[in-house]
Amino acid sequence: MPEGQLSDAARPAATSRAALAPLPAERVVGSDPALKEPRWHAGRLFWLEQRPQEQGRTTLLTRGCPGAEPLELTPGEWNLRSRVHDYGGGVYALGEGRGGGGKPEPLLVFVHDGDRCLWRLDLGPASRGGPVAGQVQPAPEPRRLTAPGARAFADGLIDGARRRWIGVMESGGRDRLVAVDLAGGEPVPLHAPADFCGYAVLSPSGRQLAWVEWQQPFMPWERSQLWLGRFEASGALVEARVIAGSGSADPQGVSVFQPLWLPNGDLVVANDRSGWWNLERLAEADQRKVGHTPWQRLLPLEAEFALPQWVYGMATTAWDGEHLVAAACRQGRWELGRLALPEDPGADGLWQPLNLPFDDLGQVVAEEGRLACLASGPTVGQGLLELELATGRWSHCPVAVEVLPAELISPPEPLWFAGYGNAPTHAWYHPPIGGAQPSTPLLVRGHSGPTAMARTGLNPVIPYWTSRGWGVVDVNYGGSTGFGRAYRERLDGQWGVVDVADCAAAALALVAAGKADPERIAIEGGSAAGFTVLAALCFTDVFRAGACRYAVADLTAMATETHRFEARYLDGLVGPWPESQALYLQRSPLEHADRIGCPVIFFQGLNDQVVPPAQTERMAAALRANGIRAEVHLFPEEGHGFRSGGVQRQVLVATEAFFRRQFNLLPLDLPGL
Repeated sequence: MPEGQLSDAARPAATSRAALAPLPAERVVGSDPALKEPRWHAGRLFWLEQRPQEQGRTTLLTRGCPGAEPLELTPGEWNLRSRVHDYGGGVYALGEGRGGGGKPEPLLVFVHDGDRCLWRLDLGPASRGGPVAGQVQPAPEPRRLTAPGARAFADGLIDGARRRWIGVMESGGRDRLVAVDLAGGEPVPLHAPADFCGYAVLSPSGRQLAWVEWQQPFMPWERSQLWLGRFEASGALVEARVIAGSGSADPQGVSVFQPLWLPNGDLVVANDRSGWWNLERLAEADQRKVGHTPWQRLLPLEAEFALPQWVYGMATTAWDGEHLVAAACRQGRWELGRLALPEDPGADGLWQPLNLPFDDLGQVVAEEGRLACLASGPTVGQGLLELELATGRWSHCPVAVEVLPAELISPPEPLWFAGYGNAPTHAWYHPPIGGAQPSTPLLVRGHSGPTAMARTGLNPVIPYWTSRGWGVVDVNYGGSTGFGRAYRERLDGQWGVVDVADCAAAALALVAAGKADPERIAIEGGSAAGFTVLAALCFTDVFRAGACRYAVADLTAMATETHRFEARYLDGLVGPWPESQALYLQRSPLEHADRIGCPVIFFQGLNDQVVPPAQTERMAAALRANGIRAEVHLFPEEGHGFRSGGVQRQVLVATEAFFRRQFNLLPLDLPGL
């Protein structure tokens, strides 16, 4: 594809204004797959595709060149999903096996959700010509490597020299680094961390392993450590020690993200000890030093080269064979660039942004001058971006089944306002089609996490609302990622206060600007953002309706009943449990349901292991007891986060109808068109 050219499917469709109509739910949600974990291996691109039309089944695809028809490697009932820490990620690993005549041939090891076991699939040699050049010829069926049991696997790599998979096994309430022979067998323990571990990477020589650990009560984006160990000839991992980051007892909180080996043996990691997740390098010669480790900061920028580590498999930095390439977030927008490494240990590197029409990026991988990542922009939906770094030629293949009309896309506008404590706070505002006016209804959206961020890439759900005359504001409340550590730490001990105040302040800023009706302001969110919704309805008088998906309603229950990964998360967001029990009661919406004076709609999966369904049921019952309308939709097959396309559409349609009734809006109303 020529340089700078989008595929036809990526172009917003041109539509006459006379033909415009509000977007139906079928066009914006529940049809398009979600892409995850792209990887290069031997010139082939692999990626996961989560398909809502198949009840959220995730499968693995590959292709050899841009534009080629992808080959599905795991069709049928295979569902590639990890359950480690419940959020999973790091589902598959690529490497080399031995084919006929002892020649190396590619293989992959993946986690199958049907039995939670590791499975091996031999890919066979690549074809050398024709329309599927570079494609693979997989074996008929995968082979199971581990027996079923009460354990979960994730985040592995292939140690080809020792013919084994190395990764995380969660069992008995703890993590372990383990090895599994590529011929199959029981996992062999390599290292037992104090609590959590993952993100392991093998050195170019194969003699060393680097990985990340963190301990409760801290989450990995609050405090984490980079560890380094050496392999003995037997394959045992020895001399494990901390070389960066901070633990529970260290005076300064430091987080590390995505260790990456360079071909010369240097080690690179993102480290936020400066207040920003910036890249640092540890020279190979310095890795043997005990005590002080002389890390070199490569690029001092007020930008983030990392993300909160909720799932395995995330990547923002890669080596393309000659350069470091990375995605960096500045003021809420992502950009791709090259980093020229300094030769002088005391000098800074040079950041060279790449001129591309995408500002929402993730999962960066590279190999031999080719980069791939997930990319989207304000008018272009998510897809696989492939880039030849030497020529600048790129292609982008979006996942959207249907392209949205350009006239129905409302690109985000940056909104800075005075949030909690008058601190400058950021949001993305999407005006309604036809323009905003004082009578415009407004939807306030909070992101989940609560460490995530409101992003700029085209989210078709937003045009669903703006095509109906709504303004939408996505709030990067205090605690959000993308604005440095100090911005994230605004939420420390203040969950239910800062986020609530910032969402309310964003809405009032738009009212003051004449862009929203103060009597038609709704708020919606899921998980942690669902808690923000309920707290905002309890403790402010700004909002007139709310919608919650699997919302945290009872902080006490969250502190005592949730899963292992988040078991101590609220220690930092609210206060140590049980010493701060009074504060938990003070902040819990369930304890203050009598203060909610407007209707709320709830959506809850009955298989949710993060937020138990009982929280939603108790919250709705408390509202009804106070004479407040509470509409509840339960989904027996769903967990924390809805995977079924039908369920996703049902949630969107029901939410819009609920708000429309509350605000006396006509169906399919498009003011200004």
